[in-house]
Amino acid sequence: MFRSPVPLITLTLFSLLFSASGEAKSQYQGISDDFKTLFHSKLKKNKVPGGAFVIIEDDAILKLSTYGKREKGGKLNVNSNTVFRLASVSKTFAGSLATMLVHENRFSWDDPLTQYMPDFSLADPVASRQINLGHLIGQSTGLMPNSYDNILNANRKLEKIIPKFSKLEPMCSPGKCYSYQNIAFSFIQPVIEQQTGSEYADLVTERIFTPLKMTSASVGMDKFLATDNRAKPHVKTRSGFRKVKVKPNYYQVEPAAGVNASILDISKWLIANLGNNPDVLSPRLLAEIKTPGVRTSKELRRRAWKNYLNNAHYGKGWRVYDFEGEELVYHAGWVAGYVAEVAYSPRLKIGMAMLLNGESRVIGELGASFWHSVMKQQATLTAKK
Repeated sequence: MFRSPVPLITLTLFSLLFSASGEAKSQYQGISDDFKTLFHSKLKKNKVPGGAFVIIEDDAILKLSTYGKREKGGKLNVNSNTVFRLASVSKTFAGSLATMLVHENRFSWDDPLTQYMPDFSLADPVASRQINLGHLIGQSTGLMPNSYDNILNANRKLEKIIPKFSKLEPMCSPGKCYSYQNIAFSFIQPVIEQQTGSEYADLVTERIFTPLKMTSASVGMDKFLATDNRAKPHVKTRSGFRKVKVKPNYYQVEPAAGVNASILDISKWLIANLGNNPDVLSPRLLAEIKTPGVRTSKELRRRAWKNYLNNAHYGKGWRVYDFEGEELVYHAGWVAGYVAEVAYSPRLKIGMAMLLNGESRVIGELGASFWHSVMKQQATLTAKK
């Protein structure tokens, strides 16, 4: 069972300034120092072109470090403001924004998708009407996992892909089984735009990026390519990492994979998710997005994580793990040339994120190692009491 959370702590102006520019002393200082050494050695050993990580405790940066180059063979180093693609970590922003709007009565989780997309259909007309907005954000639509991502990978236009859903038979009733989606997850975008009169990207900026002072964060390919300080994508080949062009395909599904941000931006996102910006992410919202929904048993077999996970669920745009008895709120992302990982422990008030500009499984190994170190130290401290 998860341990009960501690009360939220309000972020002061001093701590906001301090957390954005300095490093605080902490019981986790040794772990953060060791992780920096491990991060750099692992990326060097695996010849990853560049990356960055940040460790947050409550409202302060414990450690922020960058590694390597923005592009292989280039002269420009990755720094704290270098922008990466977040891939599926984008879902954490979509889940939070949608939850805000539910709390404002713009729409309800129980609203059927067909209320906003009347032309949407599956092979089973009854099943079409059963999918609601909560199923979209909670990854429990009952559709075949990653439906039509293969066509999206081929860069077919989204308007050509959506009609193909009429050929799909659900594999279970909505809400009954885990069914990870990118295209269907992003059906929340037309709902949001219809009910607010604003473009999705503009609303994420207005409601999240701007109030959290995530100054280099953006949504969309055009914004990413217009950023001078950006990491270039690299894919793994038999002869090592090879630089490739930024692909537009997953930018078509903005809620699922459209966000770009630097590691400094992500530090502010973690601080807010740890409860320190209640005017942006309220306690009610934070409780709702991490409420376990459908069970994700496949996650229990993750290569580097399987020895530590006792249970796994999907919340609203976030995964919720039982990691060695502690609640861990988590999401990872992988899109051509980039990988990302963000996680935090609500009770322990610690978070960690990594961004790499090369496709490498080392990010999973690093994440599991870090969180095991945190939990091991907690167990030792508890035993001494």
